[in-house]
Amino acid sequence: MSSRSKEKVTAMFRKIFKSSNKEGEGPSKPNPSGSGSPARRLLRGCRDSVSPAAPQASPAFTSSKGKKGEDGPSHKSVRARRLMKEYRDLQRLQNSKTDPVFTVELVDDNLFEWHVKVYKLDAESELGNDMKELGINYILLHVVFPENFPFAPPFMRVISPRIEKGFVMEGGAICMELLTPRGWASAYTVEAVIMQFAASVVKGQGRIQRKTKGQKVFSKRTAEESFRSLVKTHDKYGWVTPSLADG
Repeated sequence: MSSRSKEKVTAMFRKIFKSSNKEGEGPSKPNPSGSGSPARRLLRGCRDSVSPAAPQASPAFTSSKGKKGEDGPSHKSVRARRLMKEYRDLQRLQNSKTDPVFTVELVDDNLFEWHVKVYKLDAESELGNDMKELGINYILLHVVFPENFPFAPPFMRVISPRIEKGFVMEGGAICMELLTPRGWASAYTVEAVIMQFAASVVKGQGRIQRKTKGQKVFSKRTAEESFRSLVKTHDKYGWVTPSLADG
């Protein structure tokens, strides 16, 4: 290569390096802020073109709405559907028989509060004989279904007649394991609960209370207090059949 050609090549390289130094890209002219580095230029470009991701809600506070905005199943809707089905089934069953074992009816047209009349017990039991002797046709029960039914048990108590023993406690509360949160299962039907009561009150040697003097108040409040005490006792000591003296 001639000396003239070498000079042209040298001049061209000097021109290239001089241009890059003016733009702050060359090593001989560092940018004090560092904003000219490839990484920072990339971040500046992303900041202008990409929106920040929307914050995600905690799973514990996730909305019950589905993808299409429809409300998911709630405890209240599950309770209403379940009770409507059971009530209709029991109505059909009792209307198909002239002498049903028990009947159900709503209290003040409230789907979540029922009156149950139990007509048939063991005819040879002492309780059955008491009912015949006193002309009592049925045992009246009051059943209240909580908001989280069928995942929690109903509250059931005896309204009339007043029964001694037979696992019936103060206020008419009923000592049955399946009526407690620990003993309950959502698969239990109202019919199964009523039939279990009919068997338990006879097994516990229930009798109709004949004494009128010094009778304890048979009220919902008393029954609820008695039942709460029962649940605490069984949660602490386990479920054992109480003595007949305790009802």
